[in-house]
Amino acid sequence: MSYAFAATGCRSVMRADVKETDGKLDYRVFAHDNTKVGINGAPKTPITVEPSTDGFKYCFTTSTGYWIMRRGGVIAATGNCGMAAVKTNLIANKLPSNLSKIRAALEVAIPVGFNEHTDSGKDSVEDSTKAEISGLMSRFKDLTGKVKDIEGKALKQIGTLGGGNHFIELCLDTENNVWMMLHSGSRNIGKTLAEHHMSIAKTLRHNDALEDRQLAVFLAGTPEMTSYRHDLYWAQDYARINRMVMLDLYKQVLRSLWPSITFDPGIFCHHNYVAEEKHFGEDLFVTRKGAIRAQQGDMGIIPGSMGTKSFIVRGKGNPDSLNSASHGAGRKMSRSKAKAKYTLEDLAEATKGVECRKDQGVLDEIPMAYKSIDRVMENQQDLVEIVATLKQVLCVKG
Repeated sequence: MSYAFAATGCRSVMRADVKETDGKLDYRVFAHDNTKVGINGAPKTPITVEPSTDGFKYCFTTSTGYWIMRRGGVIAATGNCGMAAVKTNLIANKLPSNLSKIRAALEVAIPVGFNEHTDSGKDSVEDSTKAEISGLMSRFKDLTGKVKDIEGKALKQIGTLGGGNHFIELCLDTENNVWMMLHSGSRNIGKTLAEHHMSIAKTLRHNDALEDRQLAVFLAGTPEMTSYRHDLYWAQDYARINRMVMLDLYKQVLRSLWPSITFDPGIFCHHNYVAEEKHFGEDLFVTRKGAIRAQQGDMGIIPGSMGTKSFIVRGKGNPDSLNSASHGAGRKMSRSKAKAKYTLEDLAEATKGVECRKDQGVLDEIPMAYKSIDRVMENQQDLVEIVATLKQVLCVKG
């Protein structure tokens, strides 16, 4: 069950129920008074949620435009995750029948899991990317003092994948064109910064009236908000440059196998980030958690899971969604439940035809632990149009 709290003290609940008729998950949004939440005596009044005609609701809006997401009783520190995809001039019949050597080469070039680069690990990236890294790290000294001792680690982790649902893929579209794709975040540095600022928010006097200090917020125009905003945008730049470096290293691997390969301009999109935008005449901080920007003409990437399809999309600019769309399939089952329910044989069957890990370490990423990407796409036809449908043939996970 997921909760959303407004600054007015109202609460909405998004609940996933299994329908008895067909066993599918039914996502419903409920609104009701919350007597536990309020800021400095703010009124506690219910909001109106438009009834869903089909029982499913993926987003909702309020007049305040100001929400804090809470899951499982804990305010989540959001990483700055995002995607990148690049179409190549390769055709499927140019790929070898066994892709294991390509996967091994990628895992050497791009550290995964808790691994990181050596000092020389990014020497082969393009000069423009090196300039981006240099500019980013020259700003490190301006971050909160809490992270000063991990500057070296932050530098070595640029251009690394991490673990969890992050991945590097080689994909084919419906016309057998070969695509590169990856999904990554800001590694541990983003999490460290977020937790530091959350701890500061809990100490601020204007949050004294809160029953639960995990709902603590910053106020606009204060030094604390200015510091948080500064570090947040730095972390988002870190995540973006992390993807740029991995793409450069990925291209080097492919060039070593196909010297004449060429690459189209890349498609990049964040899906856990903050942006300052104007909607319905108001200047807002828009937090897209598990969502991408889908303004009119925006190119985006919406992945499924390691055994299903992904989509290249173009935004339709739907104002009711704050020009946003879903970022992907999303989990329907916790990692622990997936490991308890499924076996390695299930994983091998679900990822048949994909060169990837099929061991206990990635069992929680089994495709059945995720929602149906086809249904997700069907439910957001008013938000994006599909430009290309991709299916991975190789997947690297940490």
